[in-house]
Amino acid sequence: MEAELATYSEQLADLWSQAMLQGERLMRPPSLYQIGILAACFIVAWSLNKWLNPKLRNWTRSLHERPKWQIRWLAILSQRLFLILLTMLVWISAWTMAEITPFLSRRFLLELVGTITLAILILGFAARVVKNPTLRKIVTWGLWTYVVLYYLGLIDELSQFLDSLAVQVGDFRLSALTVISALIVMGVLFAGARVINGAITKQIQGNKDISPSIKVLASKFTQVLFYGAAFFLGLKAVGFDLTGLAVLSGAIGLGLGFGLQKVVSNLVSGVIILLDKSIKPGDVISVGGTFGWINKLGARYVSITTRDGREYLVPNEDLITGQVVNWSHSNDFVRLDIHFGTAYGDDPHTVRKLAIEAAASVDRVLASRPPVCHITGFGDSSVDYILRFWITDPTGGLTNIRGNVYLALWDSFQANEISIPFPQREVRMLGDNENETPETA
Repeated sequence: MEAELATYSEQLADLWSQAMLQGERLMRPPSLYQIGILAACFIVAWSLNKWLNPKLRNWTRSLHERPKWQIRWLAILSQRLFLILLTMLVWISAWTMAEITPFLSRRFLLELVGTITLAILILGFAARVVKNPTLRKIVTWGLWTYVVLYYLGLIDELSQFLDSLAVQVGDFRLSALTVISALIVMGVLFAGARVINGAITKQIQGNKDISPSIKVLASKFTQVLFYGAAFFLGLKAVGFDLTGLAVLSGAIGLGLGFGLQKVVSNLVSGVIILLDKSIKPGDVISVGGTFGWINKLGARYVSITTRDGREYLVPNEDLITGQVVNWSHSNDFVRLDIHFGTAYGDDPHTVRKLAIEAAASVDRVLASRPPVCHITGFGDSSVDYILRFWITDPTGGLTNIRGNVYLALWDSFQANEISIPFPQREVRMLGDNENETPETA
């Protein structure tokens, strides 16, 4: 333990001595006037940024008809305008000094700062590949730190120090340098996998010859493939032994098989749903007491949006093991039935004709499959009918189309003096006088 602490102290002392050596070089006369030039460049860049940035922002806001990606990049340029101006002024100063004097020491500091600011600027734009804001900041600051340390010549000393911070169990040794290297390599590979997967997914989604369920399945497959490859390649690149990882994965898989049966069942059910095409995004289904259209097919659940705007997450297993009504599985034709009754004094032939005409007058009712009306029985108070009609847009709702047909029936019956009876009951009051006249209610 004492030996390790002594080693850490020596490495920290080396880093400190290296930093002090760089500081002493900056205090020499050739470096002092370069520091003055850098300070002047900083002030000029700051002043130009204060003057140009508002103008650039106002001009960007006026570009309403330009593509969004162009406006987005102009906004990014305005955010980095100071660094762009500073880099340009520093390099102009370095090239000017190169024309004045052939000695490299007279412009070394200018070229060093110009190189660092240019690298920081390029890496700042490259980090835009990372979409998550928090992760993007971590990646950006990490890259900037590496660039500064690299050009200051402190990478080797820092690498040795991080490599000494290690944990060793048997033949396995894990150092801070290995962990950081693994994170960097896997981060780069994940970013590349994300770009490639996004391009392939875009091509798949734009292919009209592929069914929606196969599009989802292909997108999920490519995502797992590229991200899995990035993960294992990242581990292999930094020297991890994947043989031990395979044994560990087997043990973890066995534990997950017992502890996460429901999760695994939902995952497998999701794959089955995608393969058999029983449901797909856009279908209108009824499952349990939920009626709505499928918004998204997930790995664990299906997102169903109802007419009232609620989004239900139904586990995939319920769609495999339970009864599901798919209103648009093989085609979009949906038949709806409504029941009504009329008085015995009304002509049933006229009632059927009026009912069919009323249903046909509603916009969403299909004319290619005309409505039909049949007598279903003679009730206690009315002649009972069933009116059947077809629609092709169940996503537009079922209750509202039934309501519109009922309203059309009401208007048609009122206009033609067709009455809709209600039950009548005779109440007999039993008392002393059994011949009392009954009251009708």
